[in-house]
Amino acid sequence: MTRKSLLMVGAGLSGAVLARELAQAGHRVTVLDARDHVAGNCHTQRDPDTGVLVHVYGPHIFHTDDQQVWDYVNRFGRFRPYTHRVKTTSGGRVYTMPMNLHTINQFFDMALSPQEARALVAAKAQTLPEPPRNFEEQALSMLGADLYEAFFKGYTAKQWGCDPTALPAAILKRLPLRFSYDDNYFFHRYQGMPEDGYTPIVAAMLDHPAITVSLNTRFTKDMARGFDHVFYSGPLDSWFGQDSGALGYRTLDFERLTHDGDYQGCAVMNYADAAIPHTRITEHKYFAPWEEHARSVCYREVSRACETEDIPYYPIRLAEDKSLLSDYIRRARKETGVTFVGRLGTYRYLDMDVTIREALDCAAMFRDHAAHDQTMPAFAVTP
Repeated sequence: MTRKSLLMVGAGLSGAVLARELAQAGHRVTVLDARDHVAGNCHTQRDPDTGVLVHVYGPHIFHTDDQQVWDYVNRFGRFRPYTHRVKTTSGGRVYTMPMNLHTINQFFDMALSPQEARALVAAKAQTLPEPPRNFEEQALSMLGADLYEAFFKGYTAKQWGCDPTALPAAILKRLPLRFSYDDNYFFHRYQGMPEDGYTPIVAAMLDHPAITVSLNTRFTKDMARGFDHVFYSGPLDSWFGQDSGALGYRTLDFERLTHDGDYQGCAVMNYADAAIPHTRITEHKYFAPWEEHARSVCYREVSRACETEDIPYYPIRLAEDKSLLSDYIRRARKETGVTFVGRLGTYRYLDMDVTIREALDCAAMFRDHAAHDQTMPAFAVTP
């Protein structure tokens, strides 16, 4: 095997996993990141005033059914059991999310069995064109108007900055509807939080003699010179200077609050009413329930359109974005010496476990291509 000189643009999960895997395979790896820390948007740090471990860019809960991914992250740090439970304030009352039997009974002021609740929701569901053409039609055909308007219509408009009729139906399909009292937000076999946060785990991945990390370093394409291959986890459109236009993202503004004792009694409180500008408040000490803190750190979140200097969080992927994305994909496939990876590089919403799985698979693909002296494609996974 010829030892390659590789450049990873981004020290988040994609870049760190790829760097570790390819360094262990005998390659030399340089990792660049524009920020002053590793771990990307899952960066965590201790708040100096309260001692609370804060998820600096919003909470990240690790959940997966992928045994290999679960074993992989546990190589680099200890994960503690964590069950994510979410509450929602709607119309001045607090409900459990995701929507389950408790939510339905409380909302309709009833004491229904699972079968009775299923029948009630089915009776309220509206008959609409098949398949549903947008988020609102999907919600109305699943839940009916009462539940949709109480829990989803206002929240969705705030989160995405557009009317729910402009959003694809698939967004709602990711949210479960349960006819039991199960209030575990996720349904995966493995769920947990890293005891010391995500940043030490990513730092441990990057702790290898064949890896060099350079922070506070904003990538420019001339930096690729001298490397045999580049793995780019920055925004796909930024590789081309956004010369065909900017892909649409939502970003988040955080208002930090401190409080003596508990502030809201749960990790996440969503605010479904359209009249309340923020989408949720997160209380970070609840993400580490094995710790005890006399004071609390909370983030009030407001979603808005992402501008040039903002951190992109969620790809919007409306019709105009998909058309522009197709153009950038076509151009990317004509590039040589670069593979686009991760959430930003492929313009997709990815959970952490999927990000790691794709990075592991991408590393395996590169090892195979290098062994057979083949050119690595622009995408290991098609956006």
